[in-house]
Amino acid sequence: MANYIERRKFLATLLGGAAVAWPLAAGAQHPALPVIGFLDPTSPDTFAHRLLGFRQGLKETGYVEGENVAIVYRFAENQIDRLPELAADLVRRQSATSLSNLGCSTVGP
Repeated sequence: MANYIERRKFLATLLGGAAVAWPLAAGAQHPALPVIGFLDPTSPDTFAHRLLGFRQGLKETGYVEGENVAIVYRFAENQIDRLPELAADLVRRQSATSLSNLGCSTVGP
C-alpha cells in the first residue's frame, strides 16, 4: 500500500511539473515570419544577380531572410502559362506582399 501511495506522489509531481512547463514551452515558440512572395517568369539563374541586390536592399531596411522575414520564390522557367498557378500558390501562402518581374507588356487587352 505504501508503494502505491509513493507511486501516486511521484506521478502527481511529474504531471504537475509538466503542467507548469507546458505553457512555458508553448510561449517559447517563435511567431510566424512575415512572408514575401517573389514571382518571376524566368529561371533563378537568369535572375541571381538581381536577387542579391533585392536581399541586400531588404537587409539595409532591417529585414534578413530567414531571421525576421521569409521569402517564397516562384519561377516559371520561361513557361508563361505557369504564372497563374504560381501566383495562386503565393496567394494560398498568404504572403504579406508579393513581387514580380512581369513587364507591362504582359498586361493588356
